[in-house]
Amino acid sequence: MIELIDIAYVRSGTSDAKEAVRFATEIVGMEYQGEDDGVHYLRADHRHHCLAYVEGESGVLSSGLVLLDSAALAQAEVELNLAGIATVRGTAEEARSRRVREFISFDDPWGNRFDLVVDQVNDANKVQFSRHAGITEFGHLCVDAPDVRAAYEWWSTHFNIKISDWIGDAAALMRFDPVHHKLAVFKGDKPGLCHINFQVESIDDIMRSWNFLLDNGVEIEQGPGRHPQSTAIFIYFKGPEGLTYEYSYGVRRIEDDATWVPRYFDPAHPKSIDMWGGTTQRASTQYQVRRPLGARASEASDAPAEAVTERQDA
Repeated sequence: MIELIDIAYVRSGTSDAKEAVRFATEIVGMEYQGEDDGVHYLRADHRHHCLAYVEGESGVLSSGLVLLDSAALAQAEVELNLAGIATVRGTAEEARSRRVREFISFDDPWGNRFDLVVDQVNDANKVQFSRHAGITEFGHLCVDAPDVRAAYEWWSTHFNIKISDWIGDAAALMRFDPVHHKLAVFKGDKPGLCHINFQVESIDDIMRSWNFLLDNGVEIEQGPGRHPQSTAIFIYFKGPEGLTYEYSYGVRRIEDDATWVPRYFDPAHPKSIDMWGGTTQRASTQYQVRRPLGARASEASDAPAEAVTERQDA
Protein backbone atom coordinates (compact mmCIF):
# COMPACT_ATOMS: atom_id res chain seq x y z
CA MET A 1 0.00 0.00 0.00
CA ILE A 2 1.42 3.37 -1.05
CA GLU A 3 1.07 5.97 1.69
CA LEU A 4 0.25 9.49 0.51
CA ILE A 5 0.94 12.23 3.03
CA ASP A 6 -0.06 15.38 1.13
CA ILE A 7 -0.81 17.00 -2.20
CA ALA A 8 2.04 18.95 -3.80
CA TYR A 9 1.13 20.94 -6.90
CA VAL A 10 -0.59 21.17 -10.24
CA ARG A 11 1.45 21.72 -13.42
CA SER A 12 -0.58 23.28 -16.21
CA GLY A 13 0.50 24.08 -19.75
CA THR A 14 -0.26 27.57 -21.03
CA SER A 15 -0.12 29.19 -24.44
CA ASP A 16 -0.35 32.63 -22.79
CA ALA A 17 1.83 32.67 -19.69
CA LYS A 18 1.44 36.43 -19.19
CA GLU A 19 -2.34 36.18 -18.86
CA ALA A 20 -2.23 32.98 -16.78
CA VAL A 21 0.15 34.60 -14.28
CA ARG A 22 -1.83 37.84 -14.25
CA PHE A 23 -5.02 35.99 -13.37
CA ALA A 24 -3.34 33.83 -10.71
CA THR A 25 -1.87 36.90 -9.02
CA GLU A 26 -4.25 39.82 -9.57
CA ILE A 27 -7.45 37.78 -9.39
CA VAL A 28 -6.71 34.65 -7.34
CA GLY A 29 -4.20 36.48 -5.13
CA MET A 30 -1.25 34.10 -5.29
CA GLU A 31 2.39 35.13 -4.97
CA TYR A 32 4.45 34.99 -8.15
CA GLN A 33 7.72 33.19 -7.47
CA GLY A 34 9.21 33.99 -10.84
CA GLU A 35 10.05 32.10 -14.03
CA ASP A 36 12.69 29.45 -14.67
CA ASP A 37 13.20 27.89 -18.10
CA GLY A 38 9.65 28.60 -19.21
CA VAL A 39 7.99 27.53 -15.94
CA HIS A 40 6.13 30.16 -13.91
CA TYR A 41 5.65 29.41 -10.21
CA LEU A 42 2.71 30.50 -8.05
CA ARG A 43 2.66 30.20 -4.27
CA ALA A 44 -0.21 30.10 -1.76
CA ASP A 45 1.24 28.56 1.43
CA HIS A 46 4.42 27.00 2.87
CA ARG A 47 5.25 25.24 -0.40
CA HIS A 48 7.61 26.85 -2.90
CA HIS A 49 4.65 26.64 -5.26
CA CYS A 50 1.41 24.75 -5.63
CA LEU A 51 0.68 25.84 -9.19
CA ALA A 52 3.19 25.94 -12.05
CA TYR A 53 2.34 27.29 -15.47
CA VAL A 54 4.54 25.74 -18.16
CA GLU A 55 4.86 27.63 -21.42
CA GLY A 56 3.62 25.58 -24.37
CA GLU A 57 0.55 23.52 -25.09
CA SER A 58 -2.56 24.35 -23.07
CA GLY A 59 -3.86 21.72 -20.66
CA VAL A 60 -3.04 20.06 -17.37
CA LEU A 61 0.34 18.32 -17.40
CA SER A 62 0.49 16.56 -14.02
CA SER A 63 -0.63 16.67 -10.39
CA GLY A 64 1.84 16.05 -7.59
CA LEU A 65 1.28 13.82 -4.56
CA VAL A 66 3.73 13.64 -1.66
CA LEU A 67 5.38 10.55 -0.17
CA LEU A 68 7.39 10.40 3.06
CA ASP A 69 10.90 9.70 1.82
CA SER A 70 13.11 8.03 -0.79
CA ALA A 71 12.43 4.57 0.59
CA ALA A 72 8.70 5.13 0.23
CA LEU A 73 9.20 6.35 -3.33
CA ALA A 74 11.30 3.32 -4.26
CA GLN A 75 8.71 0.99 -2.75
CA ALA A 76 5.91 2.78 -4.61
CA GLU A 77 7.81 2.33 -7.85
CA VAL A 78 8.09 -1.40 -7.20
CA GLU A 79 4.43 -1.78 -6.19
CA LEU A 80 3.10 0.10 -9.20
CA ASN A 81 5.33 -1.84 -11.62
CA LEU A 82 4.29 -5.18 -10.08
CA ALA A 83 0.67 -4.13 -10.62
CA GLY A 84 1.40 -3.51 -14.29
CA ILE A 85 1.38 0.29 -13.95
CA ALA A 86 4.19 1.91 -15.90
CA THR A 87 6.32 4.50 -14.12
CA VAL A 88 9.14 6.80 -15.17
CA ARG A 89 11.67 8.23 -12.75
CA GLY A 90 12.27 11.92 -13.30
CA THR A 91 15.70 13.30 -14.10
CA ALA A 92 17.52 15.67 -11.77
CA GLU A 93 16.63 18.54 -14.10
CA GLU A 94 12.95 17.59 -14.08
CA ALA A 95 12.95 17.27 -10.28
CA ARG A 96 14.49 20.72 -9.98
CA SER A 97 11.79 22.12 -12.25
CA ARG A 98 9.19 20.69 -9.86
CA ARG A 99 11.15 21.91 -6.82
CA VAL A 100 11.34 18.40 -5.37
CA ARG A 101 14.34 16.17 -4.66
CA GLU A 102 13.07 13.20 -6.65
CA PHE A 103 9.88 11.88 -8.22
CA ILE A 104 8.29 9.25 -10.40
CA SER A 105 5.41 9.75 -12.83
CA PHE A 106 2.54 7.45 -13.74
CA ASP A 107 -0.82 7.61 -15.47
CA ASP A 108 -4.02 6.35 -13.87
CA PRO A 109 -6.07 3.95 -16.04
CA TRP A 110 -8.00 6.89 -17.52
CA GLY A 111 -4.99 8.96 -18.54
CA ASN A 112 -4.61 11.43 -15.69
CA ARG A 113 -0.91 11.97 -15.01
CA PHE A 114 0.47 12.09 -11.48
CA ASP A 115 3.89 12.69 -9.97
CA LEU A 116 4.80 10.98 -6.70
CA VAL A 117 7.29 13.35 -5.10
CA VAL A 118 9.72 13.41 -2.18
CA ASP A 119 11.06 16.47 -0.36
CA GLN A 120 9.04 19.24 -1.91
CA VAL A 121 10.78 22.55 -1.30
CA ASN A 122 9.31 24.68 1.49
CA ASP A 123 9.68 28.45 1.50
CA ALA A 124 10.50 29.95 4.90
CA ASN A 125 9.40 33.42 3.83
CA LYS A 126 5.94 34.69 4.61
CA VAL A 127 3.67 34.46 1.57
CA GLN A 128 3.43 37.81 -0.20
CA PHE A 129 -0.11 37.55 -1.52
CA SER A 130 -0.92 39.75 -4.50
CA ARG A 131 -4.29 40.61 -2.99
CA HIS A 132 -5.99 39.71 0.27
CA ALA A 133 -8.22 36.78 -0.65
CA GLY A 134 -7.70 35.13 2.76
CA ILE A 135 -5.97 32.05 1.30
CA THR A 136 -4.54 29.75 3.95
CA GLU A 137 -3.48 26.70 1.92
CA PHE A 138 -3.71 24.59 -1.21
CA GLY A 139 -6.72 22.49 -0.25
CA HIS A 140 -7.44 19.78 -2.80
CA LEU A 141 -7.48 18.81 -6.44
CA CYS A 142 -10.02 17.00 -8.56
CA VAL A 143 -9.57 14.91 -11.70
CA ASP A 144 -12.00 13.31 -14.15
CA ALA A 145 -12.68 9.66 -14.99
CA PRO A 146 -15.59 7.99 -16.82
CA ASP A 147 -16.42 5.68 -13.87
CA VAL A 148 -15.92 7.14 -10.39
CA ARG A 149 -16.63 3.80 -8.69
CA ALA A 150 -13.89 2.11 -10.69
CA ALA A 151 -11.61 5.07 -10.00
CA TYR A 152 -12.11 4.76 -6.23
CA GLU A 153 -11.51 1.00 -6.42
CA TRP A 154 -8.25 1.63 -8.26
CA TRP A 155 -7.02 4.36 -5.90
CA SER A 156 -7.96 2.45 -2.77
CA THR A 157 -6.29 -0.72 -4.04
CA HIS A 158 -2.92 0.92 -4.56
CA PHE A 159 -2.95 3.88 -2.15
CA ASN A 160 -4.09 4.71 1.39
CA ILE A 161 -7.25 6.26 -0.01
CA LYS A 162 -10.61 6.09 1.76
CA ILE A 163 -13.98 7.20 0.49
CA SER A 164 -15.59 10.01 2.45
CA ASP A 165 -18.81 10.49 0.48
CA TRP A 166 -20.40 9.69 -2.87
CA ILE A 167 -22.38 12.06 -5.05
CA GLY A 168 -24.19 9.26 -6.87
CA ASP A 169 -22.05 8.02 -9.72
CA ALA A 170 -20.98 11.59 -10.43
CA ALA A 171 -18.25 12.08 -7.82
CA ALA A 172 -16.06 10.21 -5.33
CA LEU A 173 -14.76 12.44 -2.52
CA MET A 174 -11.65 10.76 -1.10
CA ARG A 175 -9.22 11.28 1.75
CA PHE A 176 -5.85 10.05 3.01
CA ASP A 177 -5.73 12.23 6.13
CA PRO A 178 -8.47 13.77 8.32
CA VAL A 179 -9.49 16.39 5.73
CA HIS A 180 -12.80 15.31 4.15
CA HIS A 181 -11.20 15.20 0.73
CA LYS A 182 -7.86 16.21 -0.74
CA LEU A 183 -8.36 14.17 -3.90
CA ALA A 184 -11.66 13.81 -5.73
CA VAL A 185 -12.76 12.12 -8.94
CA PHE A 186 -15.64 13.49 -10.96
CA LYS A 187 -17.34 11.79 -13.87
CA GLY A 188 -15.96 12.95 -17.20
CA ASP A 189 -15.37 11.38 -20.58
CA LYS A 190 -11.76 12.53 -20.87
CA PRO A 191 -8.90 12.82 -18.36
CA GLY A 192 -8.31 16.25 -16.96
CA LEU A 193 -8.32 18.57 -13.97
CA CYS A 194 -11.81 19.42 -12.77
CA HIS A 195 -10.60 22.15 -10.40
CA ILE A 196 -7.91 23.29 -7.98
CA ASN A 197 -8.98 24.37 -4.48
CA PHE A 198 -7.66 26.93 -2.01
CA GLN A 199 -8.87 27.14 1.57
CA VAL A 200 -9.57 30.62 2.96
CA GLU A 201 -9.79 32.02 6.48
CA SER A 202 -13.47 32.91 6.76
CA ILE A 203 -16.89 33.15 5.14
CA ASP A 204 -16.19 36.87 4.83
CA ASP A 205 -13.33 36.03 2.46
CA ILE A 206 -15.69 33.99 0.29
CA MET A 207 -18.20 36.81 0.08
CA ARG A 208 -15.61 39.54 -0.47
CA SER A 209 -14.07 37.49 -3.27
CA TRP A 210 -17.52 36.92 -4.81
CA ASN A 211 -17.98 40.68 -5.14
CA PHE A 212 -14.39 41.13 -6.31
CA LEU A 213 -14.78 38.48 -9.01
CA LEU A 214 -18.05 40.00 -10.23
CA ASP A 215 -16.51 43.48 -10.30
CA ASN A 216 -13.63 42.13 -12.42
CA GLY A 217 -15.82 40.31 -14.92
CA VAL A 218 -14.71 36.81 -13.88
CA GLU A 219 -17.05 33.94 -14.77
CA ILE A 220 -18.56 32.44 -11.61
CA GLU A 221 -19.19 28.78 -12.32
CA GLN A 222 -20.87 27.95 -9.03
CA GLY A 223 -21.63 29.58 -5.68
CA PRO A 224 -21.43 31.06 -3.23
CA GLY A 225 -22.92 27.95 -1.68
CA ARG A 226 -22.29 25.20 0.84
CA HIS A 227 -21.48 21.57 0.10
CA PRO A 228 -23.47 19.18 2.33
CA GLN A 229 -20.71 16.55 2.14
CA SER A 230 -17.71 18.54 3.39
CA THR A 231 -19.77 21.42 4.92
CA ALA A 232 -17.43 23.78 3.08
CA ILE A 233 -18.71 27.15 1.90
CA PHE A 234 -17.52 27.55 -1.68
CA ILE A 235 -17.22 29.57 -4.83
CA TYR A 236 -15.91 28.23 -8.16
CA PHE A 237 -14.63 30.54 -10.89
CA LYS A 238 -13.07 30.09 -14.30
CA GLY A 239 -9.54 31.16 -15.15
CA PRO A 240 -7.67 31.36 -18.46
CA GLU A 241 -7.48 28.29 -20.70
CA GLY A 242 -10.25 26.57 -18.77
CA LEU A 243 -8.57 26.12 -15.38
CA THR A 244 -11.25 26.24 -12.68
CA TYR A 245 -10.30 27.67 -9.28
CA GLU A 246 -12.23 27.19 -6.05
CA TYR A 247 -12.12 29.04 -2.74
CA SER A 248 -13.68 27.26 0.23
CA TYR A 249 -14.01 27.67 3.97
CA GLY A 250 -14.95 25.32 6.81
CA VAL A 251 -14.12 21.91 5.37
CA ARG A 252 -15.11 18.93 7.51
CA ARG A 253 -12.43 16.82 9.20
CA ILE A 254 -12.93 13.09 9.79
CA GLU A 255 -10.87 12.33 12.87
CA ASP A 256 -12.09 8.77 13.47
CA ASP A 257 -12.00 6.51 10.42
CA ALA A 258 -13.55 3.64 12.37
CA THR A 259 -16.82 5.47 13.03
CA TRP A 260 -17.20 7.33 9.74
CA VAL A 261 -19.73 5.83 7.32
CA PRO A 262 -19.59 7.17 3.75
CA ARG A 263 -22.84 8.72 2.63
CA TYR A 264 -24.60 8.63 -0.72
CA PHE A 265 -26.05 11.85 -2.17
CA ASP A 266 -28.37 11.83 -5.18
CA PRO A 267 -26.90 14.26 -7.76
CA ALA A 268 -30.43 14.87 -9.07
CA HIS A 269 -31.49 16.33 -5.72
CA PRO A 270 -31.36 20.15 -5.92
CA LYS A 271 -29.43 20.46 -2.64
CA SER A 272 -26.91 17.63 -3.09
CA ILE A 273 -24.29 20.07 -4.39
CA ASP A 274 -25.38 23.23 -2.59
CA MET A 275 -27.35 22.75 0.62
CA TRP A 276 -28.44 26.40 0.36
CA GLY A 277 -30.30 25.54 -2.85
CA GLY A 278 -28.34 27.73 -5.24
CA THR A 279 -28.07 27.09 -8.96
CA THR A 280 -25.33 24.55 -9.68
CA GLN A 281 -23.53 23.38 -12.79
CA ARG A 282 -20.58 21.17 -13.55
CA ALA A 283 -17.31 23.12 -13.37
CA SER A 284 -15.22 23.21 -16.54
CA THR A 285 -12.49 20.62 -16.93
CA GLN A 286 -9.05 21.46 -18.23
CA TYR A 287 -8.10 18.44 -20.32
CA GLN A 288 -4.97 16.41 -19.76
CA VAL A 289 -2.18 16.96 -22.27
CA ARG A 290 -1.52 13.44 -23.57
CA ARG A 291 2.16 12.61 -23.90
CA PRO A 292 4.09 9.37 -23.46
CA LEU A 293 5.56 8.94 -19.99
CA GLY A 294 8.97 10.56 -19.88
CA ALA A 295 8.46 12.62 -23.05
CA ARG A 296 9.23 16.31 -22.94
CA ALA A 297 7.14 18.87 -24.77
CA SER A 298 9.65 19.05 -27.64
CA GLU A 299 9.56 15.29 -28.03
CA ALA A 300 5.76 15.24 -28.18
CA SER A 301 5.24 18.22 -30.46
CA ASP A 302 3.93 16.04 -33.27
CA ALA A 303 1.18 14.56 -31.08
CA PRO A 304 -2.31 16.01 -31.64
CA ALA A 305 -3.51 18.29 -28.85
CA GLU A 306 -6.71 17.56 -26.98
CA ALA A 307 -9.33 20.26 -26.63
CA VAL A 308 -8.62 22.33 -23.54
CA THR A 309 -11.95 22.40 -21.72
CA GLU A 310 -15.38 20.95 -21.50
CA ARG A 311 -18.38 21.45 -19.27
CA GLN A 312 -20.45 18.42 -18.37
CA ASP A 313 -23.50 18.08 -16.19
CA ALA A 314 -22.74 16.26 -12.94
